Amino acid sequence: MKSYHALYSQIDAMGQSAWSTQLKRQLAERFAIDAHGKMSVWQTALAALPDIKPSQVELKSEVVIASDAEVSTDQRDVMTQQLKHFHPWRKGPYKLFGIDLDTEWRSDWKWDRVSPHITPLDGRKILDIGAGNGYHGWRMEGHGAELVVGIDPTRVFAMQYLVMQRYIESTRHFVLPIGIEDLPAKLSCFDTVFSMGVLYHRRSPLDHLFELRDCLRSGGELVLETLIVEGDAGQVLMPSGRYAKMRNVWFIPSIDTMCLWLERCGFTNTRCVDISTTSLDEQRQTDWMNFESLADFLDPKDRTKTIEGYAAPIRATFIANAP
Repeated sequence: MKSYHALYSQIDAMGQSAWSTQLKRQLAERFAIDAHGKMSVWQTALAALPDIKPSQVELKSEVVIASDAEVSTDQRDVMTQQLKHFHPWRKGPYKLFGIDLDTEWRSDWKWDRVSPHITPLDGRKILDIGAGNGYHGWRMEGHGAELVVGIDPTRVFAMQYLVMQRYIESTRHFVLPIGIEDLPAKLSCFDTVFSMGVLYHRRSPLDHLFELRDCLRSGGELVLETLIVEGDAGQVLMPSGRYAKMRNVWFIPSIDTMCLWLERCGFTNTRCVDISTTSLDEQRQTDWMNFESLADFLDPKDRTKTIEGYAAPIRATFIANAP
């Protein structure tokens, strides 16, 4: 796809020509019309968006593409109609030609919690695992990253990225509709790897940590955010069924356990830099995401517990370095 042409040469320059060859084949397969039941709808909606060159794009403090003054009322109505085809909008928020895309997650709040603790991103090559539609990747670009490669196997999120890319036309940030298992082994080429909201979905959290380590250059930085439970080293929650109505939650560690896992997997300088209870203001149903959200996942009589009776979601961010 044309939107990814600038990525291939950058991957080649990183000494990963075999990966760029593999990636061209993967993207052709994943964006094929028959690759998903809604792919033709999404591609038609993407093509139907008004062809406008924005006068300004802001990525550092928020994600804002132009202003409402740059489109007519009819153009904004068409844009709003087409954007609805990409429901659900989970990560954001975005402001697109005056349209407020109020997403399920206030991802800007997470970024504000995490960003003060990380190594400055100027000139760094970054891998963002579980990138969703690329919201955090846009913010990383705004903070000076040389290259951001986001991966997420959910097809609609890659299409949402292409909506923004249609107007931003970045040569530094890309979201790929693939999972970490689709990456070549032992890339060892990224300065920073983000894994936020992924670990508890992996059947083997230690294997995931080894995969993350193998994506980093020696001394590179891992930024990992995950659900946690209270307890000492060795304390782990493995839900007997669902957790907050999620089917695929496998292991939720305590802070000390998470640090121990990182250290056992070879990471150094491990530390927890933020702990935050997810609030009903940070994750909620909106006009742009009208499925169930956090309020439906918690016990209505006791918001400190999930609907299944477990402790309500608490998230922690960890930073560590590859050996």
